[in-house]
Order: sequence, then structure tokens, then C-alpha cells
Amino acid sequence: MTRTAPHTPLARRSFLTRLSAGAAAFGAAFGGGAVVAEAQTARGPWQPRRHAQDDWLDRLPGQHRLIFDATTAEGLERSLTYTRNYLQASETTYGLKSADVAVVIIARHLATVFAYDDSMWAKYPLAQTINFIDRRTKESPTTNSYWTGRDFSLETLAKAGVHYAVCQMATKVFADSIARRTSGDADAIQKDLLAHLIPNSHAVAAGIVTVNRGQECGYTLAHGG
Repeated sequence: MTRTAPHTPLARRSFLTRLSAGAAAFGAAFGGGAVVAEAQTARGPWQPRRHAQDDWLDRLPGQHRLIFDATTAEGLERSLTYTRNYLQASETTYGLKSADVAVVIIARHLATVFAYDDSMWAKYPLAQTINFIDRRTKESPTTNSYWTGRDFSLETLAKAGVHYAVCQMATKVFADSIARRTSGDADAIQKDLLAHLIPNSHAVAAGIVTVNRGQECGYTLAHGG
């Protein structure tokens, strides 16, 4: 049998054939990815989908946008303090008025109860549902401790144009808890709570959703706690 030496023309043609096949495979593996990347670039950068439920975030006036995420009573109190500081610094250093900035405080999880007005605090055992004790009075309050009575209260900030996003999922949980405590109707209690929100409030499907939607609408996220 005659063997073809590696240096013969036939061997060289065989080597080139294999090399060409390998190059084609390489191009299919990596060149195809480039085509996909080019197609994605042609479609433009990723953009979030907008929903009518979140339109209110875009309607708020302001050249700057800031959103706080509050999940506890202490976190809400810190958010109020930070908001006051933000508004004061924006005015004294930048000459901006409250109408020049859009600020939203998300009240979710345990902080949600503070988005209900005083009539709900008088009517339902809201403080007990989150084991809240007012640190100023050392008592379980029957009014909304953060609504008024301080220079950075919910009321004061609402008058300055701050808005509140109120978690409906947490509201349902509290309504269920109150119904068990009082032998009441959970659905009726939930409707009652949502009908008595503090001014500038927006009932949202879930606070965590607004954490996401706010950032997609250009709000900087700040952690209240």
C-alpha cells in the first residue's frame, strides 16, 4: 500500500480542507453571535415597559426625582427626616423649591399603617397589629404618630408636595388581622382603610413593585429601613 507523505501536494490539500472546515465552524459559533448582537443593537437599548397604573409617578412635577423605601415604623421616621433634609438642602444650596423636586415615600410592610388617617387609627387596633409603641409617649397610640406634631411630619411633607405610595398587599394583611381581632369583615375593613389614606397617597398593587417602577421612571432609590 502506498502511503502519502506529509509533504506531498495531496497531504497539503487534505490539511487545507480540514483548516477550511474548522474556520467555517468557528465562524458559525462566533460569527453567528455577532449577527445576533448586531440585530439587538439595531433594535436599540432595552427600555422598560410602561403601565397605566404607574402613570402617576411620571405626572409628578420636578426636575429631580427621589423615592424612599420604608418598611418599618423606624424606617418611615428616617424617611421623613431624610426627606426634610433633602428639601432643605435643595432649597438652601441649589435654590430649588419643593415644586422643583419630585419625592415619593413608599409605605410598605409594617410602615403601611402610617398611610391611614387618624380616623382609622381610632377605629381599628393598628398599633397592635405591628406592636408599635410611640417612643415619645411610651404608649400604644390611637392616632397616627407620624401624621402631625413635628416639623417633618407626614402632613408637613404632604403640604410640601411629597407623595406616598401605599401597599395594597400589606393593607389586605392588616385587614385580615384586624378582622380576626374584632370578628369583623376583612374585605369591608380593607376597603375602609384604602378609602381613608392620608393626603397625596396612591394605593399601589405592592410597595415592592413601586420600588421597581420608580427607578424605571427615573427616580433615585433611597433606603429608609
